[in-house]
Amino acid sequence: MSLLHSIVTNPLTERIVIGLIVLNAVTLGLETSQTMMAQYGPMLHALDALLLNIFVVELLARMAVHRRNFLKDPWSVFDMLVVGIALVPATESLSVLRALRVLRVLRLVTMLPSLRRVVAGLIGAMPGMGSISLLMLLIYYVFAVMGTKLFGGTAPEQFGSLGQTAYTLFQVMTFDDWSNGIVKPLMEKHPYAITYFVLFILLSAFMMLNLFIGVVVTALDDERASDQKQLLHDPALMETMLTELQQIRTKLDALEARERGQG
Repeated sequence: MSLLHSIVTNPLTERIVIGLIVLNAVTLGLETSQTMMAQYGPMLHALDALLLNIFVVELLARMAVHRRNFLKDPWSVFDMLVVGIALVPATESLSVLRALRVLRVLRLVTMLPSLRRVVAGLIGAMPGMGSISLLMLLIYYVFAVMGTKLFGGTAPEQFGSLGQTAYTLFQVMTFDDWSNGIVKPLMEKHPYAITYFVLFILLSAFMMLNLFIGVVVTALDDERASDQKQLLHDPALMETMLTELQQIRTKLDALEARERGQG
């Protein structure tokens, strides 16, 4: 078990697994090419099966080493789910599972600390993003009702109902041909339409986007600070730092003794 533990926790093993995940991503991408499948289809399927078996063995090894602690780590559970989906037979009723094999690429998130930090920051930003989303929904609803009443008679294909207006406002919010396709034709009969759309764009696109960015950046900063705090309280890290400081002190004492001897 000690040998298995040393293999699983070895940084070289982690780098090999990351390389295999990248290789698997390449093979899954090549399988979408009819030309590549016609020439190398059997080889790509065999390589994909081999990589899946390696991932299963690696996952079982981690489960054997960490035991109960394995299920306490959400990233390990995520790995287990991603690999488990690939093991389900892709029958006609479950053919979508063949497409879900690409989820194995997401294991890079669990293997790279920098990506883990970003994902954790995004998850931490969810409560704040929920409040902003609710505010956005209220603004969206108010402008959808106003747009239906103001422009429904002039452009029924775009503002004839609440649903059509909501879709049109989404097009405006994403700047998809909003000026020539929507606003300018309305301004021929409703000169004040520009005020309505400018206010909606300022509130929905610019202000809300900045609020979302602010919440995400704050969550990422909090996650980074949390990681640094955990590192400072990590016994293994503290022991390593103390050992390195002791080695530096020993070298300094040796240099001082050498200088005194030369003097």
